[in-house]
Amino acid sequence: MSVRTWSLSARDNLNLYVFIGVVMLCGAIFGVMLVNALTFEQQQELADELGVYLSSAGDPLSLQSSEAFWSRFALYFKWMGLIWLLGLSVIGLPLVLALDFMKGMLIGFAVGLFVRQLEWEGVLVSLAAVAPQNAVVVPAFMIASVSASRFAYYIVRERLFRKKGKLLPPFLQHSAVAFVMLLLLGCAAAYEAYLSPMLLELVVPAAADV
Repeated sequence: MSVRTWSLSARDNLNLYVFIGVVMLCGAIFGVMLVNALTFEQQQELADELGVYLSSAGDPLSLQSSEAFWSRFALYFKWMGLIWLLGLSVIGLPLVLALDFMKGMLIGFAVGLFVRQLEWEGVLVSLAAVAPQNAVVVPAFMIASVSASRFAYYIVRERLFRKKGKLLPPFLQHSAVAFVMLLLLGCAAAYEAYLSPMLLELVVPAAADV
């Protein structure tokens, strides 16, 4: 399998990127709608939890950056590991799309909750606590999902139908993509653990008064 064949560029895989992007966008819209569908009691409970979160984020003494980093990195490791493994299984590829939809839903729900509870201050909180790391996380998940799709397509076309083609090269390519994306997710986890709390300290005083 040539490098060209395994190209993950947007030009060579535009349809895949658009499709996965639409799946994530639909998930984000669903997440926002889910916030609006909550009952009053559920909204009140989430508002209380949000207040606790903002209070702890604004208190430097309560921050345990190292623990937060490993917690977030472990979550990203499991998520990326699932995408990698489901791509290998071929039949698990629809679940990769389900994971992409879920990621979009979580982003939409978080932003929707912040904006609903804090109004315009929620936009500031979203820019500090949601947007920066997801500017890395979302492309990383999209690239990994495209890689999983390409691997599954290769297995079906070359191994099942044509009864030829080597398995090791695409396996190594797919695994290398997952590893590189995991490194990027590590950068996102570091931002969430070390930089995001400092930005939240700046916006929490305004948001906490809402």
